[in-house]
Amino acid sequence: MRTTAAVTLIVPSVVAADMLHHARRELPNEACGLLSGDAASGSVRAFHAARNELASPFRFSVDPRDLVRITYQIEATGEDLVAIFHSHPRTAAEPSASDIRETRYPDALHLLSGANGELRAWRIAAAGTTEVPLCITPEPAG
Repeated sequence: MRTTAAVTLIVPSVVAADMLHHARRELPNEACGLLSGDAASGSVRAFHAARNELASPFRFSVDPRDLVRITYQIEATGEDLVAIFHSHPRTAAEPSASDIRETRYPDALHLLSGANGELRAWRIAAAGTTEVPLCITPEPAG
């Protein structure tokens, strides 16, 4: 499964709404999931909600069973992993020290929601973070 190299993450508003709904539903814990679509263009088509196996308000780890199930779903549709989503229920939509330390997919983009519901995209690697432009489009998911 390819991951994105795009410089802008493009997310349909309906997908953004799904992520924020999932984040609210998982309070007080961090929520998580995967975004699929076209990695080359950075265009997201679907959000795949997952369970946070840590059930923590400060850290997340996608439940391994969900990761396998979602990975197969993404591959079955011929799409790519475009980004990893997680929420910060008490802080801003910026990578935390543990997000940077524990990143497992440095080639994937990361989409974070903050306590105020804002969404921001990042490239997270052990060497540091870089914010990526995020475009929320009115078009429905394709």
